Amino acid sequence: MLHLHLSDLVLEWYDLDQGVAHLGQGVAQLSQVLSFLTEVIVTLVAEALSLADVITCRSALPSSLLGNKSMIKKRYMYLTEEILKENPQVCEYMAPSLDARQDMVVVEVPKLGKEAATKAIKEWGQPKSKITHLVFCTSTGVDMPGADYQLTKLLGLRPSVKRLMMYQQGCFAGGTVLRLAKDLAENNKGARVLVVCSEITAVTFRGPSDTHLDSLVGQSLFGDGAAAIIIGSDPIPEVEKPLFELVSAAQTILPSSDGAIDGHLREVGLTFHLLKDVPRLISMNVEKSLVEAFQPLGISDWNSLFWIAHPGGPAILDQVELKLGLKEEKLRATRHVLSEYGNMSSPCVLFILDEMRKKSAEEGLKTTGEGLEWGVLFGFGPGLTVETVVLHSVCT
Repeated sequence: MLHLHLSDLVLEWYDLDQGVAHLGQGVAQLSQVLSFLTEVIVTLVAEALSLADVITCRSALPSSLLGNKSMIKKRYMYLTEEILKENPQVCEYMAPSLDARQDMVVVEVPKLGKEAATKAIKEWGQPKSKITHLVFCTSTGVDMPGADYQLTKLLGLRPSVKRLMMYQQGCFAGGTVLRLAKDLAENNKGARVLVVCSEITAVTFRGPSDTHLDSLVGQSLFGDGAAAIIIGSDPIPEVEKPLFELVSAAQTILPSSDGAIDGHLREVGLTFHLLKDVPRLISMNVEKSLVEAFQPLGISDWNSLFWIAHPGGPAILDQVELKLGLKEEKLRATRHVLSEYGNMSSPCVLFILDEMRKKSAEEGLKTTGEGLEWGVLFGFGPGLTVETVVLHSVCT
């Protein structure tokens, strides 16, 4: 553990190697895995971007199918027209289809996670035998042994790796995995925690219903993707290069938000129900989380921060921006990821971190956080639950 003294506060910092992978393809072609690697001190790391052919097919949904209000140009999906023709029950709103959905995701979720993890380990620059812990997060598919076990086998990790499987956390989980990995790294000397978020929407995809129009919101936003990060303390010089530093992390349940976002795993798959008040509930309460996180640092100007906000949807982003008086450019990276990939649930905030540090380097800014020193990462999801992570950038 590396302790840095800052304004008489002792803060713990972590190294994070991040790899982000996203599956996609042109119709009727072999898909390509778009992989990002980032190193982070809680922090995100130097990036590597590569494309790798995979055997299974993927499809990209063009903007013409998504509509203008979603602000999404395209998404990447495991499901193809061929798969849906073979499994017509998946397209019906309330048809029993869990077995068919499970058969897809319990295989593909770990495989997609492997693509991200392999890239992260490569950029990290250390042998995979150095990984001491594995945290796997997904809301798509439940099996025993779980995706953490399957990924351990796929990657060839040591059988003694300490595993934690997180199911059914939803869109706030990108912040959760950082918080949990931070605690593991902080309390286990020499630990290197591999974190993988992998989501495939085959378990939630369904046709429309006249009586449940709210389900169309999720169908218009969600896409598939995976991210992998390696988190630890005391970086090895010349080997582990920090991109961001993770200072603190917190979780809270918003008041009067019961039932605002619900998900239920049933014979028909995983169904989501969202109330129209979700954007208002988040925007009305987000400043309290900011004050609690940044008051110890003497920061109260939210425009002085760089922003990594989960892109739950354009309405949430618009209301948060309005309520806090944020400048338009503050949510640029978040809106870019929403536009290019849709809402991928837990991997989203890691995609945004990757986008930010790349753009910062391209524009010649002095830090990975758009030239700024301090930043915030927000995850929003079922509960309503909010994850708040305080980030510190490093020099580019």
